Amino acid sequence: MIFIVTVSLVVLVLCAITVYKTRQVKNEADFLVAGRTLSWPVLVFTLLSSWIGAGSLLAGAENAYKNGLVALWQPAGGWVGLLLIAVIAGRARQFAQFTVPDLLEARYSSTARVLATIAIVISYTVIASYQLIGGGDILHLIFPDLARTTGLYIMAAFVIFFTAAAGMASIAYLDLVIGSLVTVTVIIAVPILLSKVGGWGAVHHALPATHFQLLGNYTLGGAIALGLPTLLLLIGNQGMYQKFFSAKSARDARNSVIGWIFGTITLETLLVLVALIASAKLHTDRPREIIPLTAKQALPPLLGAILLGGVFAKVVSTANNYLFSPATNLIHDVYERFIDPHATQRRKLLVSRIIVILLGIFAILQATQFQSVLKASLYAYTVYGTAVTPAVMAIFFWRRTTTAGAVSSILLGTIVTVGWQLLQQYGPDAVQKQIGNVDAVYPALAASMLSLVVVSLLTPAPSPVQLAKLEAV
Repeated sequence: MIFIVTVSLVVLVLCAITVYKTRQVKNEADFLVAGRTLSWPVLVFTLLSSWIGAGSLLAGAENAYKNGLVALWQPAGGWVGLLLIAVIAGRARQFAQFTVPDLLEARYSSTARVLATIAIVISYTVIASYQLIGGGDILHLIFPDLARTTGLYIMAAFVIFFTAAAGMASIAYLDLVIGSLVTVTVIIAVPILLSKVGGWGAVHHALPATHFQLLGNYTLGGAIALGLPTLLLLIGNQGMYQKFFSAKSARDARNSVIGWIFGTITLETLLVLVALIASAKLHTDRPREIIPLTAKQALPPLLGAILLGGVFAKVVSTANNYLFSPATNLIHDVYERFIDPHATQRRKLLVSRIIVILLGIFAILQATQFQSVLKASLYAYTVYGTAVTPAVMAIFFWRRTTTAGAVSSILLGTIVTVGWQLLQQYGPDAVQKQIGNVDAVYPALAASMLSLVVVSLLTPAPSPVQLAKLEAV
């Protein structure tokens, strides 16, 4: 009963915040970037909550359950990326736009904007889809008579409502509540869980030695393939840039990254430890559920209920962010740019909410295509990271990049990733045998980076006028 009450209270709090913030949404800027009013403490938690969702709570935990501490390679890619983000956060806020394709069009062309939008929609709806899977799993654990598929639909209804109602304003303040709740709960849970299983020695005794090795059961190439997509997604992540665009000032954007670095390293390490320690005592044929299962079966009831409620809210939060971001692209980068440039604020808000609903339905459909959340997360990260990130990073660090180079990079990154995934799943047996163990991030990143550099060097350098558009960054 305590689990039902706790999750119900979490949902009620989320609804109350959403309804309150919905009343403050008056125009496009309010909906898309919270009126550019977010202070750095709010930014820290919304960055933390949007980044740490089912990818860490389910995919990372799944890997930790199966393979041990080598699972830290996946979030470690993001930690490296955060160091780079600290350099450019303030510069991104100075540009003060709405989306990453805004940056790409200002520096390159409208073609780059549209191709990036396609890649973002593909990647982010996959990420949203496995948040829905995770939410369905959690609801099934709380309500055993509720089928996982039914739970997925209920989760989707929550997410679509929260996202469509108030946009970024709702998301940011939901994240503030959720991020602080989960962080405190996990910090308390780790020593209690360790004590319950008999200490670190008991964990070592119960699990294979490879669970505590640097590479575990992976090769070096396989371990790098865990972290590289995460690195690429983070440094080009539209949701992150959109939050920087929502900051009160460049200083708030810069300060938020400092808190984000400490919070992310702490929380992601603790989540892997929870899954590892729990795997010494709990066994499941659904490894992605190990953290929710731990909350329900291995912790004191009140603490477990709070952790499970926080995990559920965290998955809702991440789904909100990754559903909202492509909706922003479609309304701002396609509808407003090419379909109805003179739309009123009321029409833009209406279309924004309709697009959120349609993307939510698309995410539900995609949720049926992935059995492993870990594989789904790596695929989604690779689509975005190889298609969008190189062209975005070139804006800040390589002035010689040309429009043709950026467009070819975005196009090849998307095509190679999606094509590689399809060949691994549906290609001829001979092809599957040849490429089955090669992660898509390697050929896709090579194609994207090579085309960016080679095509840029083979085409005329950008003009001073084109470069002047982004002097602020």
